[in-house]
Amino acid sequence: QVQVVESGGGLVQPGGSLKLSCTVSGFAFRDLLMRWYRQAPGKEREWLAIISVGGVTNYGDSARGRFTITRDNDKSSIYLQMDTLQPEDTAVYYCKATRGAEDYWGQGTQVTVSS
Repeated sequence: QVQVVESGGGLVQPGGSLKLSCTVSGFAFRDLLMRWYRQAPGKEREWLAIISVGGVTNYGDSARGRFTITRDNDKSSIYLQMDTLQPEDTAVYYCKATRGAEDYWGQGTQVTVSS
């Protein structure tokens, strides 16, 4: 059974940084395409970043230049380093693992940016 678990969310002041983690179990992590999304209250889920099996990355407009996605295959994990956070970054952040046509979502981790 595949499990996807996010962690690292919390409360941070505007201009601050936070690093999210996502750990996958029950599957060969090296075979997985990994993505980060977020969903703010009252808004649609938004794609933020992707990292391929080979480590190639790409970012959505909201993440480009401020967020960095990385992966550690030995730890079956990906990370999202978020810098220069603003109140509009407040959302639940989700990790998604993809293998072929199958997607596996985590339960999300709350990030709140407020003074």
